[in-house]
Amino acid sequence: MIEVSVDGQSVQIPKGMTVLQACELVGVSIPRFCYHSRLSIAGNCRMCLVEVEKTPKPVASCAMPALPGMKIKTDTPLCKKAREGVMEFLLLNHPLDCPICDQGGECDLQDQSMVFGSDRGRFTETKRTVLDKNLGPLVKTIMTRCIQCTRCVRFAKEIAGVEDLGVLGRGGSEEIGTYVENLMTSELSGNVIDVCPVGALTSKPYAFTARSWELKSTESIDVTDAVGSNIRIDSRGPEVMRILPRLHEEVNEEWISDKARFSYDGLKRQRLSEPMIRRPDGRLEAVSWHDALESVAEAAHRVKPEEMAGIAGKLSDAESMMALKDFLNKMGCERIWSEGDGKSANVDLRSSFLLNTGIASLEYADLCLLIGTQLRWEAPLVNARLRKAVRSSRAKVASIGPPTDLNYPHQHLGTGSETLLKIAEGRHPFCAEFGRAQRPAVIVGSGLLEHSDKSAVMAALEIIVEQGKVVKDDWNGFNVLMLNAAQAAGRDLGLIQGARAHSSEIKFLYLLGADELTPADIPANSFVVYQGHHGDRSAYRANIILPGTAYTEKEGTYENTEGRTQQTSPAVPTVGDSRDDWKIIRALSEVAGVRLPYDTANGLRARMLAVSPNLLRVDDVESPVELPFPLKNQSPSAVVLSSFPKTVENFYMTDAITRASRTMAQCTAAFFGKGEERA
Repeated sequence: MIEVSVDGQSVQIPKGMTVLQACELVGVSIPRFCYHSRLSIAGNCRMCLVEVEKTPKPVASCAMPALPGMKIKTDTPLCKKAREGVMEFLLLNHPLDCPICDQGGECDLQDQSMVFGSDRGRFTETKRTVLDKNLGPLVKTIMTRCIQCTRCVRFAKEIAGVEDLGVLGRGGSEEIGTYVENLMTSELSGNVIDVCPVGALTSKPYAFTARSWELKSTESIDVTDAVGSNIRIDSRGPEVMRILPRLHEEVNEEWISDKARFSYDGLKRQRLSEPMIRRPDGRLEAVSWHDALESVAEAAHRVKPEEMAGIAGKLSDAESMMALKDFLNKMGCERIWSEGDGKSANVDLRSSFLLNTGIASLEYADLCLLIGTQLRWEAPLVNARLRKAVRSSRAKVASIGPPTDLNYPHQHLGTGSETLLKIAEGRHPFCAEFGRAQRPAVIVGSGLLEHSDKSAVMAALEIIVEQGKVVKDDWNGFNVLMLNAAQAAGRDLGLIQGARAHSSEIKFLYLLGADELTPADIPANSFVVYQGHHGDRSAYRANIILPGTAYTEKEGTYENTEGRTQQTSPAVPTVGDSRDDWKIIRALSEVAGVRLPYDTANGLRARMLAVSPNLLRVDDVESPVELPFPLKNQSPSAVVLSSFPKTVENFYMTDAITRASRTMAQCTAAFFGKGEERA
């Protein structure tokens, strides 16, 4: 620790801090444009000038390291005059288009020009103009507004891992561009909108639709993947206008994926707004809730309990899954599972299906083996954490599975189970890396554990974990990466086929937003009830449709891939005659004569507390048990030698909301339309 003085106030700071960081510790706000706490220091804008005793001129506080005994002054006439001069230079070529700029009302340049700018300009020459760049269907550019702070360039290179943006020219001709007119291909590209301090980079789908002061903000959770990124939903009336990231150091820091940010327009397309029944001629007819529920109850009572089944979709909240499980269990049905889990999910130990290391703690791993997962497309924010480990501590990463561009150096060991078997038997050169690693990690794709040879794969993983010392007293490096937002909570609630489940033909199928089934998966004579918010794939096969609510319209509980419980909040009203999913099932139970014992959300959560107490401890993660899974008397040699399949074919369309989104369709056309492989 060293001691410095800021405006006459002494403060103890860690060695290595900059002058700007020292000022922030005292509570002194220093204006800045190019500095960002999660990016490298550039020192471009010179807005953060401060006066340091015994220096001949003001210094850039973002780049100057604090030294012992340093006396810093931030509010002297010299500092103010220097900042006014810098602001005047920044505004020389900046267009006066604040009334039509989407950044208006939340623009750093606006705010600081009010404090440090002049009421008039002295520049009388022609302002410089710059041609706009085409970065793709997500990010809109007005490059004449750019002040060359290079935040976007540093974000693309350091966080996103794509060197698509760079600085061209110098002096008065300097501009930001993509060199050869390529699109920005990162799955995190939308975050450059947030880091841009001016209106040079804005959201293309949001352009000219609303002003920031017109919007109502609601804190919520993203459900497009299993990371559970914290988001802020900005709405106006009944419509979601945009989605922005919310700070959470343990989950997503301050970034979100493009799918989470831009798929919101799918919330107003192809929506189910009223109950419907399919008539004998095959056409769907709108009916009342009473008629729809009576028809479902009648169909359920016509079949035997062993001929019933229920599947919870990938966007389902814990409350609706609990209600569905209780209802089907009361009807005598044991066949119920969560989409993506298949029929043999392992729920004996929570550590057998969670990211035990933790999303934030992956930064401290010095070795990581990815097995059967396309990490960049399945969980972009987890991949960004692993990239930080590679950049900061030179962690070694290797993968087994489909070849994937992970945007950081890694070794591709093989495509399938043959390589996995070699590592388990100690016949692969990579085995030596485990011996040298202090904090090794293994990340297994959840789809890998649903293969026909799952037991043998688990046995091979167990040997790798044991011999590689992946699990230690102070480190649990065994991780399973969930694909869907509903998977972890579904397993905690016991949405698996029970011991008394029969394998007879399904004649009554209840789909709670489950849209990944193919026509071949549903028997032709099965009565299908589809409860969901979008008219997606399964709605075309449904005999009865019950309209539910999307995650932006309800208060729901979700558990992310590391076992962290989080909750969504209603930002907009429900669409048409739709209802909360758990309320629909509760009403159905009463019509069917098997009334569920709760009438309120608190009553339902009391039931959840009895089944899985961790689902009520919001933003809390339980420590995993030592062993990642129970020991099995199974030989890894029984592994079927085959290549691991891709789990994500199209990153931009993975669920009912994203498939209904026009913006995601434009991304698909832009990045896949010419036969490009995003893998």
